[in-house]
Amino acid sequence: MNTSISAILERKGRQVYSVGPTLTIAEAVAEMNRYRVGSVMVLDGGRLVGVFTERDVLRRVVGAGVDPKTSKVSEVMTPDVITITPETTIEETMQIFTDKRCRHLPVLDQGRLSGTISIGDVTRWMADHHRAEAEHLKNYITGGFPA
Repeated sequence: MNTSISAILERKGRQVYSVGPTLTIAEAVAEMNRYRVGSVMVLDGGRLVGVFTERDVLRRVVGAGVDPKTSKVSEVMTPDVITITPETTIEETMQIFTDKRCRHLPVLDQGRLSGTISIGDVTRWMADHHRAEAEHLKNYITGGFPA
């Protein structure tokens, strides 16, 4: 797939859900629940400093016995964030998800956070793309197109 991630961003929107690094884990989880998302970007003064995900909650909070009401997001977030650009292809993005075993990628456009892509966004796009392609081929085979 040579289609760029910008195609998915145009369709789903560029909304970014974020929290500050000094928020408590409980407050960050409340934000994730409020927006029904699996991750939030951690921004400090507008600069991306980490990502906080459901996986972080399971492994670094619950699994480690950390108190979510008193501990800060900065203590358990993933600090070394892998990012992509709007020009990154869907194929390259799928490879990153597979190789790095991650589910959420921030999209940086000239160093500025301009959206997020999840593995679910890519899966949904791929399913829609394949469905449309199958329909097109079906129409072609059955003579559904004028000569």
